[in-house]
This record gives sequence, C-alpha cells and structure tokens, in this order.
Amino acid sequence: MAVIVKYVVERNGEEKMTFTSKSEADAYDKMLDMADDMFALLGESELFEDEAKQEELSLFLAQKREEVLVALGAKKKPAPKKKATKPEIVADADSDQEDADEAA
Repeated sequence: MAVIVKYVVERNGEEKMTFTSKSEADAYDKMLDMADDMFALLGESELFEDEAKQEELSLFLAQKREEVLVALGAKKKPAPKKKATKPEIVADADSDQEDADEAA
C-alpha cells in the first residue's frame, strides 16, 4: 500500500486545488491572496457592476503578476534567453587562394 501526501489549498471551507508539493500549494495560495487583494482594489474603482468579471480580472492579474510588475515599472523586463549558436566554420585561407588561382 502506497502513502501519498497531498497538499490541499482551501478557501472558506472550499477546496480550491490539490498539489503534490508544498511549494506549489504555497505558491497557489499566495496567488489567491493576491487575487483577493486585487478584487478589493478593483472594487474601489466602480468600473465593474458584475462581480464575476471583477473576480475574473483580479485572478488574471494575480496569475500574471510578473508581467504586471514589469508593466508598472516595478520590475525590469527579463533579458531574452540567448540560443546556443554553432561556431562558424572558417575556410582555410590557403585553399581559398588556390581556388582563386585555378579560376584565373
């Protein structure tokens, strides 16, 4: 019989998500905390009559936290990852000269 450890994120008595690692569960819980804070902030704006849309947007912004911080100027945009390039093959200068001599 196998023992399986599961981490359950719960809000107001309702299970939101189950994870196999504590770090993933903690990250998800933190994201939900941010979404709650964003929901309250968006509620102050009076832009949303529909609470479902307000909740959707707050969850989206919390999920895109890094991009939001970059857009607000609170964080620098990460540098693009450089792809490994193959070294260029340089032709032997003597063989190039011989080819030119033969052509003349």
